[in-house]
Amino acid sequence: MSQTPQETVGGSGLDGPIVAITDPGEIGRAEHNRGDRFVVAVSNLFAWLFPILMLVIVAQVFLRNFGRIGIGPGNQAWMDDLQWWLYGAAVLVGVAYAVTTNSHVRVDIFYDHFPKRKQRRIDVFGLAWLFLPFIILCWDVTLGYAVQSIGAREGSSSPNGLHALYVLKTFVNVAFLFIAVATWFAYVRMLAKLVRPLWWRKLLYAFPAVAFAVNLAVYYIGLGLALLLSEPGTDARQASRTWFFDSLELPLNQEMKITVLVALVLTVILIAAAYVLRDRSADDRGAP
Repeated sequence: MSQTPQETVGGSGLDGPIVAITDPGEIGRAEHNRGDRFVVAVSNLFAWLFPILMLVIVAQVFLRNFGRIGIGPGNQAWMDDLQWWLYGAAVLVGVAYAVTTNSHVRVDIFYDHFPKRKQRRIDVFGLAWLFLPFIILCWDVTLGYAVQSIGAREGSSSPNGLHALYVLKTFVNVAFLFIAVATWFAYVRMLAKLVRPLWWRKLLYAFPAVAFAVNLAVYYIGLGLALLLSEPGTDARQASRTWFFDSLELPLNQEMKITVLVALVLTVILIAAAYVLRDRSADDRGAP
């Protein structure tokens, strides 16, 4: 593997470098799949928001010190809003970058001392069973906020602020999709170090995330059909009261939503279909 490009800051020679700055996007680049490279490319583009943010902050401080920003119709409240917009967009995309490059902060005193194979198992579990379901949940929660904001054409609370707040809230929702994509490709890359990443294995080893995604698809498709078949003027809340969104009684006094049960069945069918249609010759070769 080629050495990672890095820049040395400080002294050198007998004392060695004081600080070695390494580009996380170049670490393990040879192992990156197409999805990883796409995430890094988009993240590098959004990284330019940080110097723009710095310029906006400096400009606002300069104007404030010279009395150009005050209270009233002539204030520059839009600069306050712009800072939050730039920072929010850059940080959300930065989460995807950190997942892809494994440059996020790890508070783990055991991980570094584990064998490589055990580390990969932990990575697969953390990405597919913990982080990806959480990101899918974040997307689902922020979807409602984005839709309501678009419908209300929500703007800034300040008369001189940025009056297209719905754009930012929509971006937040889309950014969680981007993070989910980055997490999936990172998970596949880690899985490939353990076994050959055939589709049935990708789906099976990420069962909670896949089942959650299928559940959301079932829910929203069912909601769309309920709205389509309902009387004119029916809203989403009323449509969600149809029988398809009720609960079923299970043994031991347990209940389960019909949508959840359908999603679980569909997930199992999806994994079984991927297994039946697998490339048998590739499967026989085993792990890489």
